[in-house]
Amino acid sequence: MTFDERYAAIQSRDGRFDGQFVTAVRSTGIYCRPSCPARTPKPANVTFYPTSAAAHEAGYRACKRCLPEAAPGSPDWDVRGDVAARAMRLIADGVIEREGVPGLARRLGYSPRHLTRLLTAELGAGPLALSRAQRAHTARMLLVGTAMPASDIAFASGFASVRQFNDTIREVFGLTPLEVRARRTGSSAPGGTIDLVLPVRGPFDAGGLFAWMSARALPGVEVAGETSFARTVRLAAGPGRFEVRTDAGGSVHLRATVTALSDLAALVARVRRIFDLDADPLAIDAALSRDPRLAQRVRAIPGIRVPGAADPHEMLIRAMVGQQISVAAARTALTALADALGEEVPGPPGLTRVFPTMAAIADHGAEVLRGPAARIRSIVGAAGALAEGELTLTIADDGVDQRRALLALPGVGPWTADYVRMRVLGDPDVFLPTDVAVRSGALALGIPADGLEVWAATAAPWRSYLSAHLWRAVPARPIRTAAARTRTTRTPALSAPAEEVLT
Repeated sequence: MTFDERYAAIQSRDGRFDGQFVTAVRSTGIYCRPSCPARTPKPANVTFYPTSAAAHEAGYRACKRCLPEAAPGSPDWDVRGDVAARAMRLIADGVIEREGVPGLARRLGYSPRHLTRLLTAELGAGPLALSRAQRAHTARMLLVGTAMPASDIAFASGFASVRQFNDTIREVFGLTPLEVRARRTGSSAPGGTIDLVLPVRGPFDAGGLFAWMSARALPGVEVAGETSFARTVRLAAGPGRFEVRTDAGGSVHLRATVTALSDLAALVARVRRIFDLDADPLAIDAALSRDPRLAQRVRAIPGIRVPGAADPHEMLIRAMVGQQISVAAARTALTALADALGEEVPGPPGLTRVFPTMAAIADHGAEVLRGPAARIRSIVGAAGALAEGELTLTIADDGVDQRRALLALPGVGPWTADYVRMRVLGDPDVFLPTDVAVRSGALALGIPADGLEVWAATAAPWRSYLSAHLWRAVPARPIRTAAARTRTTRTPALSAPAEEVLT
């Protein structure tokens, strides 16, 4: 965006741009989100920064009125696939806290010095400053959203000491932690869990996501309903679990339980990716609505989301198991895999296992999986490659490199590689032209199969969301029950991707 475009956004207090850039005002020394209700500063006094970390580095502090740290994250880190975007995903996931800048640089294939130069040039701040801003954001969220002691919040946010935590909060927000806490709106949760409200750009099609997840939920690992989804996850310090639910007002609530508080920030980042909370739905809907054949669908389902992956390795196994079988059959096979090889963990009913490790699937998957021998060998082989480090699959992979590596695996074709890229990287521009459900949905909207891929190109860079709309457009199919032989219908929202449909 140009300076004039950004200035027009802050003049109109356009909330669509919250989290995408911040406005620093030289006359006051503060920075704000674009929708800040304060009087619009003169253009001569304004500097725009791509991240709050860049504003911190330039000597500005966060606005106490609009709280820019409480804005949803930038959708740029999914739309873009460059080094800066990949680094931001890893920083949000807590890599610097766990592995330091050398670990971040190693994952991205650069030296720490060169990575610092790249990020400073692109984002206005180096990796340490970006990580510090992430810690400040997490700390503010916990201070105002929970009753946790400040000392616990310091370590949950990734700070090395309470003193460092106090100094950073004062420097970033111009307030002490206790003054930030005075704005608290949350309440303590029972059983050592943590309740938070997650910022999200509206509109948000939560019902579609919950329906998708309900059709694929694995008993013991996941529990899904019409307005909630819960599951267990494997985190750096041990297993954890979370529940996401929405209320009548559209707010997104997270209840999280972790083995160590140091895993909390990474879990929040993971949940945001699973529910695609940082998407820009107004931009996506506006772009897709330009085609008259899609406009009515977009009006009917505003704010559609593409579900992310709880774990990249798990996502690959689930995609490979689901190839060429129905959603129900894939769920049965994956449930058997989780029951036999998943680690038991304490938790409420329905959440008593974590998905098996890749090592467990590599060693014993062949004893549990059923189906063609070649397919079982492919799944077990992929798990072994992940377990041994021969295959790398992360949220920060280069999309082209990831696709090439997946296609090199026996039993993985273009659909699987692209589907994994859509779910793991959050790539918003993936289209699956051979997907049976995509083609069926397109036909239902009057779009012929011939030339489908060319037509879809007009929706770039939002073809993943186009795919989601086409999945939802699949006509309901009559199904006869075994007992009554009466007709029922399948919910279009639960229609499966091609490699999960019997053909």
